[in-house]
Amino acid sequence: MAVRGSQARRAEIVHLARSSGLASVEELSVQFGVTASTIRRDLGQLTSEGLIARTYGGAIALDPQPESSLRQRALEGYQAKHDIARWAATQVQPGETVLLDAGTTVGAMGEYLCDVAGLTVVTAGLTALEALADADDVRVECIGGTLRHLSQGFVGPIAEASLQRLTFDRAFLGADAVNAELGICEAELEQTRLKEMMIERAGTVYVLAHANKLGGRPFHAWAPIPPGTTLITDDSATDAQTGPFTAAGLSVVRAPRS
Repeated sequence: MAVRGSQARRAEIVHLARSSGLASVEELSVQFGVTASTIRRDLGQLTSEGLIARTYGGAIALDPQPESSLRQRALEGYQAKHDIARWAATQVQPGETVLLDAGTTVGAMGEYLCDVAGLTVVTAGLTALEALADADDVRVECIGGTLRHLSQGFVGPIAEASLQRLTFDRAFLGADAVNAELGICEAELEQTRLKEMMIERAGTVYVLAHANKLGGRPFHAWAPIPPGTTLITDDSATDAQTGPFTAAGLSVVRAPRS
């Protein structure tokens, strides 16, 4: 498997380490078609960012953490997230007012919305704010509130009060996991409460989640997903993964790989 670009390669290394636990420098060198020294540089960078832990003999293992930081999640499923974000952005029409949730996948939409005429973007996340900071033709509003440092998103009563004064043509929501029966999974109840309000205030709702998040339940806070919502995932999602969502009344889109 050849992965072009150091960022994409490092994202795949993190994914492999998480799924298998250990991987040697030699194995990674063969798999990615690069030299062992290149892999060692990748491992050094990932170690400095706290994404992996080095072990003896050049093997690596992820340093476990109950909730991943935004920096960690940015490298997980990098290609899939951008495929999803790119397709989601095509749904936005000129002149609309849209909500972008916090998170890396939804935040990645910002770079694909910079040239949409007459667009207003309301966001709860710093990732989207950064992506749209130089988009002079896009009106950007931030709902404010208490910043969750791990997710780089705003929550709490100030954020909820802001939402009560707004409505949206479309809302794009992120998730730590998505379950057809239980809904959107997050680490804390204040996050799921905010998502419920976002759903209530939007005309059309989208949930963005790559295949590894489908069917999971890593935490115990949930926001129900109403029928008619569109789930956007990547093209690696299987029928077995997406079938329960279709049965629950959601539309499922597998974003094509770019």
